[in-house]
Amino acid sequence: MFRTNTCGELRLADAGKTVTLAGWVQRVRKMGGMTFVDLRDRYGITQLVFNEEVNDALCARANKLGREDVIQIKGEVNERESKNKNLPTGEIEIIVSELTVLNASVTPPFTIEDNTDGGDDIRMKYRYLDLRRACVRKNLELRHQMTMEVRRYLDSKGFLEIETPMLIGSTPEGARDFVVPSRMNPGQFYALPQSPQTLKQLLMVAGMDRYFQIVKCFRDEDLRADRQPEFTQIDCEMSFVEQEDVIALFEGMAKHLFRTIRGIELTEPFPRMPWSEAMRLYGSDKPDTRFGMEFVELMDVLKGTGEFSVFNDASYIGGICAPGCASYTRKQLDQLTDFVKRSQIGAKGLVYARVQEDGSVKSSVDKFYTQEVLQQMKEAFGAKPGDLIFFQGTYNTSGASHVGIYVGNGMMIHCGDPISYANINTSYWQQHFYTFGRLSGIPDNLPYQ
Repeated sequence: MFRTNTCGELRLADAGKTVTLAGWVQRVRKMGGMTFVDLRDRYGITQLVFNEEVNDALCARANKLGREDVIQIKGEVNERESKNKNLPTGEIEIIVSELTVLNASVTPPFTIEDNTDGGDDIRMKYRYLDLRRACVRKNLELRHQMTMEVRRYLDSKGFLEIETPMLIGSTPEGARDFVVPSRMNPGQFYALPQSPQTLKQLLMVAGMDRYFQIVKCFRDEDLRADRQPEFTQIDCEMSFVEQEDVIALFEGMAKHLFRTIRGIELTEPFPRMPWSEAMRLYGSDKPDTRFGMEFVELMDVLKGTGEFSVFNDASYIGGICAPGCASYTRKQLDQLTDFVKRSQIGAKGLVYARVQEDGSVKSSVDKFYTQEVLQQMKEAFGAKPGDLIFFQGTYNTSGASHVGIYVGNGMMIHCGDPISYANINTSYWQQHFYTFGRLSGIPDNLPYQ
């Protein structure tokens, strides 16, 4: 047997057993005549001990081990004198009697740790090394758990998982198709599906009644913050149902996932929000309502009341109030302005106003508006001393929407306490436009399609 146990399996009850382990060298520590090696695999880390007094040659070989070497060892499970409560295997160690180097590794370009010293570019270049990190592996394990639970839930509701073809004829949808040339039919092409929309409709016509599939979709679109050429979605279709049936079923699926995977019991019905209200308050059909900072329209306050032509000519003026952010520096404000001016967002600029401690308003457009007008704007937001107001005039709410998301995420600034994505504060259904609200740990592309 190549290994008898994994590196995350052994406990104090296994003391005295002779075991064989295999894995990657996480780190090597030399202390006097002892050498300690942390051996890692997908399941955890186990400490290995090499004693110079017991086997000098074996200890010398262990001293030459490097990070990410792949080894196999044989030894006896022993109770540790200095226990590590941070590791599930922290009460035991392996007194090694045999060592086999299966594959020696060159020095990795970055450390294989949760807090790695590798930047995004280098980690993507060596993605197979990045996948060895525990935090990345846990994401894959979470995804696996979710897909298994989605299948269990939908199966219990009478759904059939049916695969649909990947090579199809092009159909008019919302994006450009990826095309695949046909060798057997020169000059003709297959299209990769943007979604199984047409195919699942045919399944309903065929009487399948309830269908689902966890499926790859392909869209030849310009890249955006929440869009990439290929993605996976939970694709569903149902026959003989009404809106309430669809909402109830998939709300139940979300609650099932939180209960079985996170141990969180969601008992209350999800709040519902009309699409028109979501766009009016957040400028997005999938707002993250945990951040607050709802849009306030300022057309009556700023349009035509000053000499700022951008606002006087705008079809929409609106903004958000970031509580407690008036102390942010000019550099931070310039970074926010540069962000919304990126081509992916398309805003022309960003105007801000600070509410001073004495209640007065200091704005980047002071010279165009009187203090009386700026005070009216402050009242429209309900802003208090120490708050920071962002607003702009546009032909749509896209730029303001992205500013709200940017500030809320705290990517550049923190408005109050940072928000933990592990906390489930709210979720919602949007009526009239069947978009499922974002929930922590749930994929964006959740039905209804």
